[in-house]
Amino acid sequence: MLAQQVGKKYGGALFQLSKEKNLIDTAWDQFNDLAEYLKKEDAFFDFMAAPQIPDKDKKKLIKQVFESRFEKPLYNFLLVLTEKRRINYLLEIIEEFDRLVRAEKGIEKATCITAVPLTESERQGLIARLAAKTGLKIELDEKIDQSIIGGMIIILHDQIIDGSIRHGLQLLRNRLMKLKVH
Repeated sequence: MLAQQVGKKYGGALFQLSKEKNLIDTAWDQFNDLAEYLKKEDAFFDFMAAPQIPDKDKKKLIKQVFESRFEKPLYNFLLVLTEKRRINYLLEIIEEFDRLVRAEKGIEKATCITAVPLTESERQGLIARLAAKTGLKIELDEKIDQSIIGGMIIILHDQIIDGSIRHGLQLLRNRLMKLKVH
């Protein structure tokens, strides 16, 4: 819960800062690249979370790694996160920032879970239907899960549309269990 609150607060602050400095696209690129790296590499968070390492050494690492790679306001933002001991929530902050940027640009991320990969025409048709439904540009993330048997599950923002055969069978089972046979 704390991670979500910190993510919302600082992600919103990063969004406002980027907007004020006219750096939204740059910040979006830089922080998404950083998030991809951090998801694969734990050493950064291990170092930043270590209580035995003084804050000055943590700031020194931020300076060495990010000062030349990030725009000045974005680099300073990382320093503030370090000072406030919020750097360990960086992935949640970037996630909220990404959500705000997408909303600003009219882009919605949707996840489609199927038992087998979609064909290109199915993919394009689904994107078109979701775009018509939402009025937004859709970025589709596809996942394969053979346990759903068939059909698809769509996750669009906070809505889940479960059209999987597995779900249908569960519903049918529940209805049959409720039937009273005389």
